[in-house]
Amino acid sequence: MSAVSSRLPVFPWDRLAPYKAKAAAHPGGIVDLSVGTPVDPVPALIQRALTEAADSPGYPTVWGTPALRDALTGWAERRLGARDLAHTNVLPIVGSKELVAWLPTQLGLGAGAKIAHPRLAYPTYEVGARLAGAEPVVYDDPTELDPTGLKLLWLNSPSNPTGRVLSADEMRRTVAWAREHGVLLFSDECYVELGWEADPVSVLHPDVCGGSYEGIVAVHSLSKRSNLAGYRAAFLAGDPAVLGELLQIRKHGGMMVSAPVQAATVAALGDTAHVTEQRARYAGRRDALRAAFEGAGFRIEHSEASLYLWATRDEPCWDTVAAMAELGILVAPGVFYGEAGERFVRIAFTATDERVEAAVRRLAQ
Repeated sequence: MSAVSSRLPVFPWDRLAPYKAKAAAHPGGIVDLSVGTPVDPVPALIQRALTEAADSPGYPTVWGTPALRDALTGWAERRLGARDLAHTNVLPIVGSKELVAWLPTQLGLGAGAKIAHPRLAYPTYEVGARLAGAEPVVYDDPTELDPTGLKLLWLNSPSNPTGRVLSADEMRRTVAWAREHGVLLFSDECYVELGWEADPVSVLHPDVCGGSYEGIVAVHSLSKRSNLAGYRAAFLAGDPAVLGELLQIRKHGGMMVSAPVQAATVAALGDTAHVTEQRARYAGRRDALRAAFEGAGFRIEHSEASLYLWATRDEPCWDTVAAMAELGILVAPGVFYGEAGERFVRIAFTATDERVEAAVRRLAQ
C-alpha cells in the first residue's frame, strides 16, 4: 500500500523547529512572529454563547441550524455586499484549512485534473491537490493559465503571505475568464476584515460577480476577526449547486461543526464591536513592528492587508530566519509559500503587546 503522505511535501513548520529552539533560548524569551495564531482573549459575548449551548447532547447537522444560516447570509450581505443570499448559498465548515485541504477530493478531482493557485500562496492549496492525486499549477496572472484540464482555481485576497489585495477589476476579469472556460473558482477571503492600506472586496460583491454566483464560492473564517482559531469556525458562500453537492458529501463524511460552536458563530457574526477592538490591537502592533523592521534594514513589500508583513533584507530567507533567531525572534521563511519567496520572510503581528515591545527593543540594538 502506498502511503498517501508520500504525495505531500515535508510539513513546513517542522523545518522551523531548530530556529524556534534557538529563539526560545534567548534570555528574554522567544517572540514568536511565525505562525500567526491569535493570542488575545475570545470576546466575552462569544464565550457566553458557547457555554449557554454546552448542553448539546444530540448530533448537530452538517448544514447548521437555521439561526446559523441566517447569521451567515446576513453577515455576507452586510459586510461583503452580497445580494439576495438564500440558505442554499451558505455552508458551515470545520475551519477553513480543512476545506482547503479536502476540497479537491470532495469535488471528485484526481489524476488528470489541474488545480491552480498563486505562485506565492498558503501551502495547503498545493496539499489539497496532491491529496486528491491532481496536479497543482501556479500562476502570476490567472487569466494567462492554460485552461486545458484546469478544474479548480484558487484566488486569495488579501493574500497569505504577502498581504496583497486584488482590485475589483482584477477579480472581475478573473471571474469572467473562469466562467468562459468552465473553471470552478474558489476565493479565499479569510483576511477580508483586515485591510490596512486597501479595502478588500469579495468575489460575491455584485461589482465582481455581476449579481450571479454561478461558478464561484467564497471561503470565510472567524479565526482572525474574532480570535476563534481554537473553535474551528468558518463557512462557504456562493454557488448553490456547488454547495449543495458539498453538503451531500459532507453529510456522509460527518463533517459537522459542533452545536456550541454554531451558537458561538451566530453571536460572533452579529457583533461588530469586538472586531473593531481587535483591529485596533493589530493596527498598533503592525505599526510598531513595521517601523522596527524597517529601522533594522528590512524592506516591506505589499502588506496592505492581512496579519503579516512581507519583508526582505535581500538575502536568502533562511539567513534572515537564523539572524532573527539569535535575537530571540522567530519569523517564517518565505520559501514556505513558494520558491518565489526565497528572499523574504513573513512576520506575523499576532504576538501580545508585551512580546511586540520586546521585539522592537531587540531590533533597535
